[in-house]
Amino acid sequence: MKKLVFSLALLSVVFTSCTSSDDDVVTTPPTATGDITGDITASKTYAKGTYALSGTVRVKSGATLTFEAGSVVTADASNGTDALLVENGGKLNVSGTAAEPVVFTEKSKTAGSWGGIIMFGDAPIVSGKTADGTPITTATSEDGTNIVYGGTNSTHNGGSLKYVRVEYAGKKILDGNSEMNGFSFYAVGSGTVLENLVSYKGADDGFEFYGGTVSAKNLISYGNTDDSFDWQDGWQGQANTNWYAYQTGAGNFGMEIEAKSVNNAFGPKVSNITLRRAAGTVTEAGNPTEIDAIQFKKEGNGEYSNIVISGYTTANATSVRIQDAATNTNQVLTGKIKMLNVKIADNTTLWGAGASTFTLAFPTANFTTSTTATGAALTPGAWAIVDGVNLLGNL
Repeated sequence: MKKLVFSLALLSVVFTSCTSSDDDVVTTPPTATGDITGDITASKTYAKGTYALSGTVRVKSGATLTFEAGSVVTADASNGTDALLVENGGKLNVSGTAAEPVVFTEKSKTAGSWGGIIMFGDAPIVSGKTADGTPITTATSEDGTNIVYGGTNSTHNGGSLKYVRVEYAGKKILDGNSEMNGFSFYAVGSGTVLENLVSYKGADDGFEFYGGTVSAKNLISYGNTDDSFDWQDGWQGQANTNWYAYQTGAGNFGMEIEAKSVNNAFGPKVSNITLRRAAGTVTEAGNPTEIDAIQFKKEGNGEYSNIVISGYTTANATSVRIQDAATNTNQVLTGKIKMLNVKIADNTTLWGAGASTFTLAFPTANFTTSTTATGAALTPGAWAIVDGVNLLGNL
């Protein structure tokens, strides 16, 4: 920057020349540091900084944990099972921006190295039926913590997550039956805010909803080796929009949808969806059946609109598969599954049945195709860039 100084009598005037960068937004680097470990029992705010996450950090009921924009939190697989877990009654507020997201990552950058973000609530779920057919409304988590979730509080508030990226999560627990995802939402309610979230290269699902009423906007599931989006237990979020999945390397379903075999009429609504599968992508562990863009099973349902699907061209793959006869009878034929304005961008098959015991036929108005569907629309920025790679480059 050049300075020109002129003296006139007693007046000194300073002219400052401008450069092209003067109008740029200057992002200051994080300065705070520290370790995050143990239980959070009183509300705490972490200023913009770089932090180390050690062990399973639990936000207890009555406490709020807050991270400022631009913070980076790093787990380390070598010190055991790391995860950030919000118990029912606790809150997690993460205030990132498009230019300064809050990033949760892992030191080795290896998929499946830690447990990601896990949130529990007491919103409604259905986790099965008793012998007399009564719906079961609570369940025990599958993440190895054995926490009971579910209830009647549809407006449960677990906090606010905005512009948050979780990398290399999806840890498998050694008992062989437990797993964690990038983001896991157990009976989370509609009072919770989920916006502009990225799940990047995890070893399980990118996002999984276990019942609840929460909705999520502007999601990216990139390179996760199981399902990009998955839910069960009768999840019923109604205001979901702009979901983008890009499967590369390994990946199963773009969306796996189920409701624990409970016939219900309260499925979710999701608009503006893009599901893409890169050439050469294989299924996790070579599973020959998990090859479809969207699979409905166990009475899963819902309404989905403005959808773009491409790359699911493996032999026998379909855009939409109805896996079992009960889902066909109770959900498809009764109009509780709606696929509206679906664009198939290549030669992926439109739909298919998972078994030969039933004939699949959607009511005409409930499955419509389009040549002009646009899918997800997402704002670019640092929140969607990892190691110089723009995650929206294939959108």
